[in-house]
Amino acid sequence: MLCPCRLAKLRPSPRPLLSAAARRRLRRIDLRPSISSSSPPRQVSPWPPVDKGCGGFLPWLERKAGVEISSFLSVGKSVYGRSLFASKAIRAGDSILKVPFDAEISPDDLLPEIRSFKVGTVAKLAAVVLKEQKMGPDSDWAPYIRCLPRPEEMHSTVFWSDEQLEMIKESLVYQKTIDKKVGMEREFSVLRHALDQHFPEVSKDMKFEDFMHACALVESRAWESSKGCSLIPFADFLNHDGLAKAVLLRDEQKQFSEVIADRNYAPGEQFQIQFNVPLQDPLYKMKLYLLQRHCSQITHRFGISKCSADSFTIKEVRSAKGIGTGIPQALRAAARVLSCTSLEELNDMEEEATQNDGRLGRRPLKNINREIQAHQLLLSHITKLIDQYNASAKLVKPIGCPASKRDGIRRSMACDLLAGELRILKSAASWLGNYTTNL
Repeated sequence: MLCPCRLAKLRPSPRPLLSAAARRRLRRIDLRPSISSSSPPRQVSPWPPVDKGCGGFLPWLERKAGVEISSFLSVGKSVYGRSLFASKAIRAGDSILKVPFDAEISPDDLLPEIRSFKVGTVAKLAAVVLKEQKMGPDSDWAPYIRCLPRPEEMHSTVFWSDEQLEMIKESLVYQKTIDKKVGMEREFSVLRHALDQHFPEVSKDMKFEDFMHACALVESRAWESSKGCSLIPFADFLNHDGLAKAVLLRDEQKQFSEVIADRNYAPGEQFQIQFNVPLQDPLYKMKLYLLQRHCSQITHRFGISKCSADSFTIKEVRSAKGIGTGIPQALRAAARVLSCTSLEELNDMEEEATQNDGRLGRRPLKNINREIQAHQLLLSHITKLIDQYNASAKLVKPIGCPASKRDGIRRSMACDLLAGELRILKSAASWLGNYTTNL
């Protein structure tokens, strides 16, 4: 989907950024294409409209690879952009495409200059994309680069305006987006300096927006493995709806990557919840000590509010009468710790953990009233989050005539994000309410 900016043509670099294909041992890796949490789902259709913009892409790739890439798939257009479509029935276990190593861009294939950059793999592969974009039609990868999304066609939250980000301020995706952009700015500064030394033709007139776009292309399209992430042309056009799982086989002897169709799996939707230990709590030090020592799942951080924030990942609870699936034991233990009002209670919990398997608060508190209070504390926290989400969802509700198609898509994405996280919170609240009622 990307038609690179028509800048003055540059002569090809005397040394390409890619070296000979790296040697790899045979490895079977379960993975999914890297998908941004904010990317809209893609649906598979057996009869796609013809994609004239990429009509010559597959023949070019097969000429470059010297082999047939796929007899199962074709490039077409969906409501979400360019995608791969099934041209005939595909069953679990079928080999749906094969791409030789020398037709891929992977970390092992980068020249020493790029490998030495003090940035992550994504930024290094982004440097390759930037170089090929600069070269325009002179690039050996031009047919592939032209088929990548343009900046205005991408909807990762890093591209959202401040006003659009306000729509998801209640979600942790908001802060993650802010942190992400800060990290990208840091890597851009390092990369810009390195490119000035080794590839000045790439860094000339390069803007942060260019780098951000290239990184987003890599992150949203690359396949992950123990080697890092690789851009695999054609494979990165695969439709992904958040349910499908694929298997990538990397064969060192035959020097190709093969994508195997696998069965669909239910998505493990998740939500991150933070629990605070207020500094004014007279038992603050003891509670914090117990949480840090025994709740290994938590992430301890100190924020501007000068209180500790412990993060837990919860999943949707399928049944209010279940045994707590989706509500981590560590989160329930934290609630029990925070509800304690004496050192004696805290010491009893630590002694119980020491005498058993080391996990804090695994068993219900002997004092039923205190057990109820602990879970009511957690329920109260989640109920407040639900109220905040409901208020935000009303403000974000899609309008009849958005200012632009892009604004409409992002507003719809914000609604879907809030609705998904709200569903998880409501399921947790339902379980907690049922638990405290039945004690």
